[in-house]
Amino acid sequence: MRFEVTVAPAVAGYCHCTRCQRRTGTAASVQARIDGSSLRILEGEGLVKAYRPEDGFEKRFCSACGSSLFSRNPDDHTQVSVRLGAFDDDPGVRPSWRQFVAYAAPWEPLPDDGLERHEGRKPFEPEPVRD
Repeated sequence: MRFEVTVAPAVAGYCHCTRCQRRTGTAASVQARIDGSSLRILEGEGLVKAYRPEDGFEKRFCSACGSSLFSRNPDDHTQVSVRLGAFDDDPGVRPSWRQFVAYAAPWEPLPDDGLERHEGRKPFEPEPVRD
């Protein structure tokens, strides 16, 4: 499965929600927020499967290897978060925030890294386009 993002991601962050902890087997997931219209699946579209929880974003993953690829708002497909580890190359963006810090894993304390923190979900607002 291969994809491209036609507009470089402008922002990225960590998600510490319990769903991401379970899905990744780690303390957090890290993703870049993009406009969904810039995401194109180049090959292996049939391999992309989805899990849709009752109260959250759809989770898209590769059925061949299990890789977590991206999440999408089921009510607004322009709101997409791509896992930084799913990019073939450096996506060129670094995490600048942490969301759902109220649910952070007790076994991995949050670092004092100066990143913006949100107790719940960071609003999915339009982000500036990078040059």
